[in-house]
Amino acid sequence: MQPRYRLKGPADFRRVRRTGTSYSHPLFILVAVATDLPAVRLGVSASRTMGTAVRRNRAKRRLREAFRPLMSDLAGWDLIAVARPALLLADGTAVHSAARQLIRRAGLLRSENRERAEHLA
Repeated sequence: MQPRYRLKGPADFRRVRRTGTSYSHPLFILVAVATDLPAVRLGVSASRTMGTAVRRNRAKRRLREAFRPLMSDLAGWDLIAVARPALLLADGTAVHSAARQLIRRAGLLRSENRERAEHLA
């Protein structure tokens, strides 16, 4: 994932955590907040309860990979994905499925946003 599509600074993480809406899944938690940017930015996090640095980094790589194919369908959001310990035991298909499920539940897809706007108009 290109650096311009990542949340990096602690201030960005705090802002998203404070003002965003969270959606949970047994594998990870997704926190989303709308922005006026044309692209989506993703930040990933794994706490020390996940284990060693190797395990935390593996969890973060898996989350980034799960969101990578979905990024083109998202725009105008800052997202944080927080890994849970079950993520390390799940296979790649389950992680991708969980990412799609949470994105849909949050209503972040461009097509769903258009449908909602047309429905409300």
